[in-house]
Amino acid sequence: MFPRPVPLRFRPHNDFLVGDDGMTTVEYCVGLIAAAALAVVLYGIVTGDDVLKGITSIVQRALTVKT
Repeated sequence: MFPRPVPLRFRPHNDFLVGDDGMTTVEYCVGLIAAAALAVVLYGIVTGDDVLKGITSIVQRALTVKT
Protein backbone atom coordinates (compact mmCIF):
# COMPACT_ATOMS: atom_id res chain seq x y z
CA MET A 1 0.00 0.00 0.00
CA PHE A 2 2.66 2.55 1.08
CA PRO A 3 6.21 2.48 -0.31
CA ARG A 4 8.73 0.94 2.01
CA PRO A 5 11.19 3.38 3.56
CA VAL A 6 14.69 3.32 2.16
CA PRO A 7 17.22 2.13 4.73
CA LEU A 8 19.67 4.78 5.91
CA ARG A 9 22.66 3.01 4.41
CA PHE A 10 21.17 3.44 0.90
CA ARG A 11 20.16 7.08 1.29
CA PRO A 12 22.45 9.78 -0.12
CA HIS A 13 24.79 11.33 2.42
CA ASN A 14 23.57 14.96 2.75
CA ASP A 15 24.98 16.37 5.97
CA PHE A 16 24.79 19.88 4.57
CA LEU A 17 20.99 19.64 4.54
CA VAL A 18 20.73 18.57 8.16
CA GLY A 19 22.18 21.55 10.04
CA ASP A 20 21.14 25.18 9.85
CA ASP A 21 24.24 26.74 11.41
CA GLY A 22 24.34 29.63 8.94
CA MET A 23 20.68 30.54 9.19
CA THR A 24 21.14 33.16 11.88
CA THR A 25 23.74 34.96 9.78
CA VAL A 26 21.42 34.95 6.78
CA GLU A 27 18.53 36.19 8.88
CA TYR A 28 20.65 39.05 10.24
CA CYS A 29 21.74 39.91 6.70
CA VAL A 30 18.17 40.02 5.41
CA GLY A 31 17.12 42.15 8.38
CA LEU A 32 20.02 44.52 7.79
CA ILE A 33 19.15 44.91 4.12
CA ALA A 34 15.49 45.55 4.99
CA ALA A 35 16.48 48.16 7.59
CA ALA A 36 18.80 49.88 5.12
CA ALA A 37 16.05 49.97 2.49
CA LEU A 38 13.62 51.45 5.01
CA ALA A 39 16.22 54.05 5.99
CA VAL A 40 16.67 55.06 2.35
CA VAL A 41 12.91 55.43 1.88
CA LEU A 42 12.52 57.47 5.08
CA TYR A 43 15.48 59.66 4.15
CA GLY A 44 13.87 60.34 0.77
CA ILE A 45 10.60 61.29 2.45
CA VAL A 46 12.15 63.49 5.13
CA THR A 47 14.42 65.37 2.75
CA GLY A 48 11.55 66.09 0.36
CA ASP A 49 10.35 69.66 -0.19
CA ASP A 50 6.91 69.17 1.38
CA VAL A 51 8.30 67.83 4.64
CA LEU A 52 10.95 70.55 4.79
CA LYS A 53 8.31 73.25 4.28
CA GLY A 54 6.09 71.69 6.95
CA ILE A 55 8.88 71.44 9.51
CA THR A 56 9.99 75.00 8.74
CA SER A 57 6.49 76.35 9.24
CA ILE A 58 6.11 74.44 12.53
CA VAL A 59 9.42 75.80 13.84
CA GLN A 60 8.62 79.35 12.74
CA ARG A 61 5.19 79.18 14.34
CA ALA A 62 6.72 77.87 17.56
CA LEU A 63 9.35 80.62 17.66
CA THR A 64 7.06 83.54 16.93
CA VAL A 65 5.77 85.32 19.97
CA LYS A 66 2.28 86.75 19.87
CA THR A 67 2.02 90.17 21.39
